[in-house]
Amino acid sequence: MPTDETANIADLSYEAARDQLVRVVAELEQGSATLERSLELWERGEALADRCEQWLLGARARLDAARNSAPDGAAQ
Repeated sequence: MPTDETANIADLSYEAARDQLVRVVAELEQGSATLERSLELWERGEALADRCEQWLLGARARLDAARNSAPDGAAQ
């Protein structure tokens, strides 16, 4: 089973991606990582942020679809 660090980002739930992103940011903020590690963290953080955004955009699309399919005035 992959660890958080090696998990395929595309397979992560919103919550898992968000939690990993929080850990990445915390490690970067400590400032104790090597330059190479900092770059790896930055790249993973960017990918995790993109994954979170994909989830949020998908959720928004589902909500919009639900609102549009509701009878007039029912989902206001």
